[in-house]
Amino acid sequence: MEQIITRHRHELKRRQLTVAGVATLTPHMIRITLSGEDLADFTSLAPDDHLKLMIDTGAEKPEMRDYTPRAYDNAARTLVVDFAVHEAGPATAWALGAKAGDSLTIGGPRGSAVVAPVFDWWLFITDETGLPAMGRWVEELPAGQTVITLGAVPEAADEQVWTSAATQQAHWVHRPVEQAAEIAPLLDAAKGIALPEGRGFIWIAAEAKVARALRDHFEERGHPRHQMKAAGYWIDGQADASDKSLD
Repeated sequence: MEQIITRHRHELKRRQLTVAGVATLTPHMIRITLSGEDLADFTSLAPDDHLKLMIDTGAEKPEMRDYTPRAYDNAARTLVVDFAVHEAGPATAWALGAKAGDSLTIGGPRGSAVVAPVFDWWLFITDETGLPAMGRWVEELPAGQTVITLGAVPEAADEQVWTSAATQQAHWVHRPVEQAAEIAPLLDAAKGIALPEGRGFIWIAAEAKVARALRDHFEERGHPRHQMKAAGYWIDGQADASDKSLD
């Protein structure tokens, strides 16, 4: 079987950064731009890479949380991280109170899983937690590609628009944050999506059991398992837990 996903390892390095800007992207998403000379050699090869944010809570050790590098510019020494606003854990609480000049330590990404550019179409499905990765992926796709997106957000104002050379088909589901762990909203919407002709790749990121149900649905529809990547970005009822492989 051909190798569809290639894994790259990066030197693990802690970077001391400063908040350069804070913006409200949507009612439930905060965008924070970080800056610092430590970003000169920052590397992120895949849109769904993960950083470790080290949040100082006053305890002996900082709280560690995974976040997506939404965008970065080595020359400008900037890194953009989007924070979904939900039940406030330490990272969300930090983002809600962040202001220019605040400091933050990050680590990673430890590695990147790069999907080979051999597909005619792409289907991305996620909830709020995966929107930064989905947005970056859509923006990075080249012309001649078709990308279908399905996102679950609390309200219409939380929908995001991305600029891409690819042809986009965007679908959104609105449901309260309290229902983010329910399978039905995303699964019912996914059932109504017709898969294009040609060879496609499906990426799914949501609460673990939601992501698993979506993966199983497309496998039942005949989509090859090796042309999918499903990740549980969080696990309902377990703080700071994830199941990135769903094996």
